[in-house]
Amino acid sequence: MRSRWWVGALVVGVVAVLVLTTAGSAPVGHFTSAAAKDRFDAAYRAAMARLPEPDATLDVRTDYGIVRMYRFDGPPGTPLVLLPGRAAPSPLWADNLPSLRAVRTVWTVDLLGEPGASVQSRPIVDDADQAAWLDEALAAVARPRVHVLGYSIGGWTAANLATRRPDRIASLVLLDPVQTYASLPLGTVVRSIPASVRWLPRSWRDAFNSYTAGGAPVVHEPVGDMIEAGMQTYALALPQPGLLEPRPVVPTLVILAGRSVMHDSAAAAASAERLGARVLTYPDASHAVNGEYPERIAADVAAFLTP
Repeated sequence: MRSRWWVGALVVGVVAVLVLTTAGSAPVGHFTSAAAKDRFDAAYRAAMARLPEPDATLDVRTDYGIVRMYRFDGPPGTPLVLLPGRAAPSPLWADNLPSLRAVRTVWTVDLLGEPGASVQSRPIVDDADQAAWLDEALAAVARPRVHVLGYSIGGWTAANLATRRPDRIASLVLLDPVQTYASLPLGTVVRSIPASVRWLPRSWRDAFNSYTAGGAPVVHEPVGDMIEAGMQTYALALPQPGLLEPRPVVPTLVILAGRSVMHDSAAAAASAERLGARVLTYPDASHAVNGEYPERIAADVAAFLTP
């Protein structure tokens, strides 16, 4: 298993946006100052250095802003698009890219309205807007369709897109998605509150991050430093995602972490199966599952994908 602490770091932003008001003084997500933007950009570049050199970098203009996407070439077939968690742009996938790239060509997306290289220019006010910007971005690479894999809030984002605008999606893989098949536990909500305040010490967030990653010790490195920088320097202005409970309109694989603190995984599995999805549970995984089991995830994704 790989080092997993930094994957849990993104969960702070996920929970905070679900329980606290996220809109800042501006109607769109933004960095809080020029110095804040410079700090994040430096951390982003350092984290990107952990990834292989992209084969293409694409900035797609949508009605809601410019969406940054990176292509990493792999075997022929319908490409795989990766949607990360909150406050965690493309470098989140550093551990997953080698094994997923061996399966298909991979596109990564910096979510709009989040810290990253995407730039929001119009308010995103509801779930329909969340689906609209992503559908417009995928139009640039879906020829005619793509497989979409989303982790954490990225799983919710993928499921929301499939529910509202499924035409560009060949299949869906949801990796321990939040607010999709089961609600956040109260204990996690309560623990997240002090960790979600930007001006409090990093040690408060580190403690919560360790909790979300199954007690793994926090060790600072470039991806985690990027996530921390984004959480401290970027003001979100996104709607709170509601519980989806989607019925699959495309083939759907749900991979759940048995030790996730983001939902009751047994209840989420039962709900997903009742609604028609295929479900796999990794019993010993925490919510930091993508950093814990990258090869296993890639093998399960490869077995699931259609051509």
